[in-house]
Amino acid sequence: MDGPVGGSRASGGNGMVSNQANDTTTVAADDPKQNLNQVINSVQKTLGLLHQLYLTVSSFNAASQLPLLQRLNSLVSELDNMVKLSEKCNIQVPMEVLNLIDDGKNPDEFTRDVINSCIAKNQVTKGKTDAFKSLRKHLLDELEQTFPDEVEAYREIRANSAAEAKRLAQSQSMLPNGDVKVKSEL
Repeated sequence: MDGPVGGSRASGGNGMVSNQANDTTTVAADDPKQNLNQVINSVQKTLGLLHQLYLTVSSFNAASQLPLLQRLNSLVSELDNMVKLSEKCNIQVPMEVLNLIDDGKNPDEFTRDVINSCIAKNQVTKGKTDAFKSLRKHLLDELEQTFPDEVEAYREIRANSAAEAKRLAQSQSMLPNGDVKVKSEL
């Protein structure tokens, strides 16, 4: 016969889930993380009910008709509860993830592909930045050989400008008593 499904589900000695008030709908509806946890718990409870249904159907006889009907009612009730809970959750799932799931693949592949794509784009951008730095250094070296006085004046102007920008940044972010001021954009 079928036994109780493990975990913290309430079950009787005959493997039946006892009907108890569902307290997941009485929690504050404003906390998105808690709403998501409630949906996850409902999904897990539904999976447990499906497992119990499988056990009941696989060993079905005339005496197990009432437990089967009770489990079907519990499943319908939990699916209804899941729909109500899911209405409070605003989760956007990329279509690519749903397509992967439909194809029977692991959705973690999508995450891995996105991360690999970001790494590749980052490497291309870093390569371009390094190329421009190298070009700038090469141009400054060539200019210094031809116009040494002008390049020296340019470097002094850049150093003074950088020091002034640093001083302004520090003065804007520090209060007179040494605390850091937080910028607020309105």
